[in-house]
Amino acid sequence: LCIPKGVEFLSYQESLGISLMTASLLGALICAVVLGIFTRYRNTPVVKANNSELSFLLLLSLKLCFLCSLLFIGRPRLWTCQLRHAAFGISFVLCVSCILVKTMVVLAVFRTSKPGAKASLKWFGAGQQRGTVLVLTSFQAAICTAWLVSASPTPHKNTRYHNDKIVYECVVGSVAGFGALLGYIGLLAFLSFLLAFLARNLPDNFNEAKFITFSMLIFCAVWISFVPAYISSPGKYADAVEIFAILASSFGLLVALFGPKCYIILLRLLIYFICLCVWL
Repeated sequence: LCIPKGVEFLSYQESLGISLMTASLLGALICAVVLGIFTRYRNTPVVKANNSELSFLLLLSLKLCFLCSLLFIGRPRLWTCQLRHAAFGISFVLCVSCILVKTMVVLAVFRTSKPGAKASLKWFGAGQQRGTVLVLTSFQAAICTAWLVSASPTPHKNTRYHNDKIVYECVVGSVAGFGALLGYIGLLAFLSFLLAFLARNLPDNFNEAKFITFSMLIFCAVWISFVPAYISSPGKYADAVEIFAILASSFGLLVALFGPKCYIILLRLLIYFICLCVWL
């Protein structure tokens, strides 16, 4: 008698898939709420001092990071295998590029306080900031395009893990392409962390570097621990590990960079509300 083998993949119907999907949607919702707060109070000193344009772009990229994790859930298909890593790589490079440019602007602003250094600030205008982010992100897009054209990820039915199960998974195709994608993200993250670490002792008016240092420390720690966990995880658990790394690093950046600002804005509103209630 022929007994059909079972099929295994990270599904939306199982508890692990539901938990990861809920966390991803929750992160995207929090990004939307923070974006609404920053848009509503964009004329306040807190938002203006936080480089509002880059902050809006950073929040958008974080929202994309949360949503791209949904591509890792469900039965692997050719288009999801190709799109998941490309969306992941481009979204995170856009995010880290914004952080890197924010750090460079903080250092440039501090340098202008020194005699004869004001001319250097002209290289960090709004147009130059957008251009730098675009160039850095375009380089990652070129890496993803070369990877997809040369040896793109494809769905694969793996029978090596279990005798009675067929594990549906996405093979990366080119290990060099996947390594280049992760390596470029790691390079930008390391540069952001290094610059922010060098600027950590700036005066309180420039303490944005402290939050960037802490956020990039979380980011680097998550992705350094991701590599051995991903290699040693079989089947659907490899996808779960990658989703967890995406969510953990995204939540770390969101809380470390925008938590203190939202706290100040909302605390100010709460104080106004309490004063109004007392007055009434």
